[in-house]
Amino acid sequence: MTMNGARRVRLGMLPVAVLAVLVAGCGTQRAGDVTAGGGMPKAVATPSAPADRLCPGERPSPIASSTPTSSTAPTDHYAENHGFMVPFKLHGDRRCQGLAVIGRVKKALQPLREKGHFTPESVSHTIAGLGYSKVRTYADGSGVGFLIEADDYPVCVEGTMSPAATEADAFGGYPDHGGCEQPSGGH
Repeated sequence: MTMNGARRVRLGMLPVAVLAVLVAGCGTQRAGDVTAGGGMPKAVATPSAPADRLCPGERPSPIASSTPTSSTAPTDHYAENHGFMVPFKLHGDRRCQGLAVIGRVKKALQPLREKGHFTPESVSHTIAGLGYSKVRTYADGSGVGFLIEADDYPVCVEGTMSPAATEADAFGGYPDHGGCEQPSGGH
């Protein structure tokens, strides 16, 4: 009979233990809540973007002030359905490599721009002369657009040369797609 009595006591303790945990309020503090002593809220860990170091020849940019963003999500799913068209950002050494390619290309295209040689052929020939074999050029209004695959990672550089300036941006390809060409379909 002592076995049954001990078993009943153990089974009776289970609801008491559950009730004690619920009364203690485990897991009820949320981000932004103040502590019981009225002090500052505790820090909550949040994921952050990778920090990039300055690349050779790069100047620090001014720190932008953070502004609150709206928490309402779009209802049309445009961003979700077109995410495959958003290129990857470059970080670390790949970012520095992309910035170096931009610098070389802008320097090489400057004489063409000053002379007014705005043809896809002249831009393609000049960029290929820098050692980049995967180059696509095209007429873009009064200027020339270009897309360079600098290496197989990929490190991509896309830009335009116009009478006003040569602009370029480096990126790391696209999701679900190899190379630097923007995909026309995805999921």
